[in-house]
Amino acid sequence: MSDSMLQILTLKHVDVCNVSCCCKRLHDVCHGSGKVWGNQYKLRWPRLQRFYRQNESCDWLREYKTRHRVGIQIRRTVESISKRFFTEVPCVGQVLGDSFAEIESLGMPGHFCEDELLFILNSDKRKNLTLKYYAKKILYFLRQQNILRSLKSFLEQPAEQQLALEGAVLVDQYCNPLADVTLDSISLQLDEIREKVKKMLRIKNPSHPSLRALPGDRVLEDLELQRQVLCALNTVLYEQLQYKGNECDYYNPLNSYIHQVLLRRTGIPISLSVLYMTLAWRLGVQLEPVNFPNHFLLRWSQRPRGSQDIYDFVYIDAFGKGKQLTAKECEYLIGHQVTADYYSSISTTEVLLRMVGNLLNIGKRGEGNEKSYQLLRDSLDLYLTINPDNVQYLLLQARLYFHLGIWPEKVLDILQHIQALDPSQHGAVGYLVQHTLEHIQHKKHPVTPEVKRRGAPEHLEVQYSVGLIMKHKRSGYNCVIYGWDPKCTMSQEWITTMRVHQLSSGANQPFYNVLVQDGTCRYAAQENLEPHSSPLEIGHPEVGRYFSEFAETHYVANEELQTRYPEDTGETLGAVQELYHRLSPAPESQTEAAAAAARNSH
Repeated sequence: MSDSMLQILTLKHVDVCNVSCCCKRLHDVCHGSGKVWGNQYKLRWPRLQRFYRQNESCDWLREYKTRHRVGIQIRRTVESISKRFFTEVPCVGQVLGDSFAEIESLGMPGHFCEDELLFILNSDKRKNLTLKYYAKKILYFLRQQNILRSLKSFLEQPAEQQLALEGAVLVDQYCNPLADVTLDSISLQLDEIREKVKKMLRIKNPSHPSLRALPGDRVLEDLELQRQVLCALNTVLYEQLQYKGNECDYYNPLNSYIHQVLLRRTGIPISLSVLYMTLAWRLGVQLEPVNFPNHFLLRWSQRPRGSQDIYDFVYIDAFGKGKQLTAKECEYLIGHQVTADYYSSISTTEVLLRMVGNLLNIGKRGEGNEKSYQLLRDSLDLYLTINPDNVQYLLLQARLYFHLGIWPEKVLDILQHIQALDPSQHGAVGYLVQHTLEHIQHKKHPVTPEVKRRGAPEHLEVQYSVGLIMKHKRSGYNCVIYGWDPKCTMSQEWITTMRVHQLSSGANQPFYNVLVQDGTCRYAAQENLEPHSSPLEIGHPEVGRYFSEFAETHYVANEELQTRYPEDTGETLGAVQELYHRLSPAPESQTEAAAAAARNSH
């Protein structure tokens, strides 16, 4: 076999090892830095090619072995998480701190870890749901840690080198770590808008200096030339591209994420101002951010630089289609007078604090669901990275973690920091310390979860089983059952609020824990549920916590849920056969699974 033929053949890595043992010549061809192992590496892990320069000399065999070893360790860790954390009280935004630390302690290249997690996530869509559920959480965390490190490096730069756009992208990336958001991609989109502005500018003034490439820090000095740029920018941004302030859905967090503002062409004052200011700068006009109350603005100097007189500036409302305002007109925006301090320019760090503060407020306004808690956690992380000694937000972070029952060791660290910063907080700190220590003790002695067998006398009225896809008769929502109680176990207050007494069987009937298509978790009475006539996948973020697979007509409970409801697997398969497969025999594999489940339940 020729050397070149061996290099292009598609062989498995085991075959390459075997071939290399045949003779000295083939052993030499298959050396670690050669093309044979290079091709093996590239074929198996194509996403990693961007980390290597073209024609780079590399020990591919060593890289192959390292990546393979990382994959095994990552998968082993992810597989173990469900067993360790399933029995904990389910809480939204749960942090699996021990497992994150475990992966970080491997000391392996971060891009190898991420590549294996992505490999898990991109495998068969309907299978390995539990594995994907925890792989996604770990990937989310690992990417956030990398972004926080980038943010800290950004904040260490001299103030004049900190660009608002770069900071805004870091905020965006941290809150959306699984999205493909990069500074390069955002910059390219802004370059496209800048070219449109230049085209408009060329029509108005063919000799305008901004049509030529300006040196890095070159700013136009002539006010008329600056005015022409801003006029062209307004025309392109608000008339051609139809950018606008999102007045109808102002408190949607998407308005604060730069990639979403570019995608949806709408935002809030601060996000639109960052885009406007960046585009103006790239065309030679320097604008400054103004931390105006309730309505972020930009200011454009009409006098030589250095003036602090608020009347020497024109104020630009990027939310209001680039409208230019006097100092007095700015007050009309908010309906009251303000002092001259509010017209001052602010630093990039202060811009980021306000941007993150907006997200924080949206999180606090949330409905106590998965998304609002996650947003609150992410925005607190960002705010305290920028301003680590803010006692108010440190206390909020400690209370949030305590409320969610997560990361108690970190709660103690936060509380210790608060006490050092502000001893007057000893009352609130002491209360949280006491109860956090109790939580840590409780975790050392976990309560064995209740096992619910359908054959028990008190469970005879339970008609449905975990994994069945249901429809709510009254509300019309689609859902999947992940738990049940023979009677309603909620408080009397909940029973009264939800008008359970108006049901024909009241609270004295089976109730089911269900994951709903809209992302909520609900507790539904048996009389309000019916099997779905056309089963469909339930797009709920917590599906993987309880189920390992979607099997066309139902969800297959994972090992942990089967341990909790040992007789439900057979019941679900029987119900599915009766409901959807009356005209055809059950697949052999499902029949065997039902028989095995029945044997294991006795």
